[in-house]
Amino acid sequence: MTSVDRRSFLKVGGITAGASILGGTALQAVSTRMAQAAPGSGRGGNANASYGPLFPTASLNDGLQWLSLPEAFEYTIFSKTGAIMSDGRLAARSHDGMGAFGSAASGVRLIRNQEIRFSREAPFTQGEFTIEPAANAYDKTAEGGNTTLTFDASRFRSPSGGLAQDYVSLTGTVVNCAGGVSYCQTGWLTCEEIVQEELGSAPPGSAARTERKHGYVYLNPLTGSAPGSPAGAAPFLAMGRFAHEAATVDKCTGIVYQTEDAGSGRGSGFYRFLPNNSGDLAQGGVLQILGIKGKPSSDLREGQRQGQPLPVEWFTIQEPDPSGDAPNAVFEVGFAQGAAKFNRLEGCWDGVDSIFFASTSGGDAKNGDVNDDGFAEGYGQIWEYIPRGQSGGQLVLLFESPDGDVLDSPDNIVVSPRGGLVLCEDDSSSANAGQNDISEFFGEDKNRLIGLTLQGQPFPFAENIMNDSELAGACWSDDGEFLFVNIFGYDEAGSGGTLAITGPWQRGAL
Repeated sequence: MTSVDRRSFLKVGGITAGASILGGTALQAVSTRMAQAAPGSGRGGNANASYGPLFPTASLNDGLQWLSLPEAFEYTIFSKTGAIMSDGRLAARSHDGMGAFGSAASGVRLIRNQEIRFSREAPFTQGEFTIEPAANAYDKTAEGGNTTLTFDASRFRSPSGGLAQDYVSLTGTVVNCAGGVSYCQTGWLTCEEIVQEELGSAPPGSAARTERKHGYVYLNPLTGSAPGSPAGAAPFLAMGRFAHEAATVDKCTGIVYQTEDAGSGRGSGFYRFLPNNSGDLAQGGVLQILGIKGKPSSDLREGQRQGQPLPVEWFTIQEPDPSGDAPNAVFEVGFAQGAAKFNRLEGCWDGVDSIFFASTSGGDAKNGDVNDDGFAEGYGQIWEYIPRGQSGGQLVLLFESPDGDVLDSPDNIVVSPRGGLVLCEDDSSSANAGQNDISEFFGEDKNRLIGLTLQGQPFPFAENIMNDSELAGACWSDDGEFLFVNIFGYDEAGSGGTLAITGPWQRGAL
């Protein structure tokens, strides 16, 4: 085929070329493990099917075209940046990681991260659509936090799009990127993707600093806040101070797994926290970082084989809360002990006996960006960690993107109730800028939801056609009827928000 023909084939055919990436035993193993990871039942004959081509689709409640979706799927936009919320505040910007609690029948509560960060140049402001810290905030100069949304499925087709209530539920944090549902679904673990030192004697606005240290994980209790009364949260120091991305709890053991995104050109690690009390992380515990047994200080950013199990060992971090603002100080200590190096770890989600996580720019197929350390960034990797009793467990490269049209920069991920994976792309629209079409299936930059079937085959499920902002925070109602997702947006009213998607899920892999 010509390059144009191959691009068309990938887009229309559900990117079936991805099926050839895994072969034989590896493909079968992937299918088995992903089926086991499903919170609900599998899909039988449709478990490995895409949903067909995407079409520009208007939202049910306001007619705006924010997404392209497969035929027969529909959605609403029920929260937008800058809208007046139930507590009288304006909805903050930068909608990122999110967790869902409850079903369509009972009502769904969503807790959403607002990834508020400082501007890069003086004066160092946090922008317009931010969260004013409450009196009980950990840090009264930090304008990030969480918003809680209540979704009523009976109002899905009404002008509200299903929104019953929305309010600020946690304040006093900064750069709330991803996170995860806490043990026994008691709340949302919100994670700061930054290591920031306290302000000290510098006057406010003269430096990109807050009055207290950041780089932590906090709990936003599910029942700990109400409109006008945000929860006060303290950081869990023992869980580590690093550029946190996501956290997910192994439902069987209570162990919390954490990803790190220290940025391009720096190593990042995959961590686990062994709590003294799974129900109360404030009681402390032990922080450990993953390494490959027999291969100390392995570089897993490239040169890896899909489906090959790697035996794991864990190294204890003796000082999880270092001082200073080095973005990867904890990782450097772990790497010196023998821990493995990844490139920008982001989304992380728990399946049954498996923990899935994404490296947004690892892999052998390169996107054109070369880091200061000489690493040429890839289009992304999806990893699976499989705990094995008292041993360290196994690590498997589940999927690696061969090209940006297949998968480009996976960020947040979630396991479908029917066994597949949903991957949120965060393509910054810069990696391929000005590049020649040197790939046979090179495509324009875009941000999509990519499904990964039980057989490890990727396909596009949704695309942001409103702007070039990332998709983030994908999560499911407990019954699997609704998929919720955020468009990150900018510091502009109406540039981002939260959407609810539903349709004939039984027709395919999600």
